[in-house]
Amino acid sequence: MNPISWRTQLWLIAAGYAAVFVVSAGLVLVRYVQYISHPAEVAAAGGMYAAGDTFLAIFIVGLFMVPTAFLVWGVAKFEAFYTRYSQVLLGLSLSAPVCLILFYFHENHVAQSLSLLCLCRLLLSPFILVGIGVSRLVARFDRAKKLTSYALLVEGLTLGVAVALLIRG
Repeated sequence: MNPISWRTQLWLIAAGYAAVFVVSAGLVLVRYVQYISHPAEVAAAGGMYAAGDTFLAIFIVGLFMVPTAFLVWGVAKFEAFYTRYSQVLLGLSLSAPVCLILFYFHENHVAQSLSLLCLCRLLLSPFILVGIGVSRLVARFDRAKKLTSYALLVEGLTLGVAVALLIRG
């Protein structure tokens, strides 16, 4: 049985991203048409529509994670590229505690736009944690394993502290 060449793999992954993009655009378009055709319902039950928008966003992010997992799995074969990717993941994970600190002290010390950006980053933290976890599972080289382990630790601890602060109130 012949293995699929890396170029074919990249084309299949690109096709996966294109398919997810088309499906996502279709879902967002259907949601937009629903908003336009029923404005009274949107005004009366705005919270329910907001919850539906949130579930749709979570679903779309989940869809995009499927081809991303295949991309990470394919890239894991190249040591130099995957090590650089692991360094980027560590940098991304280090943005989580910075955002948590900025968001925690946002009242008088941080601009509202930066506080909103930090909130968005913290809300994406579970998805980033899953992505880093998949990256750690497919890592083949020692340096990449170490970097992704550190990234996983930083992201996981930050998410845990954020949940603890949320529960504490």
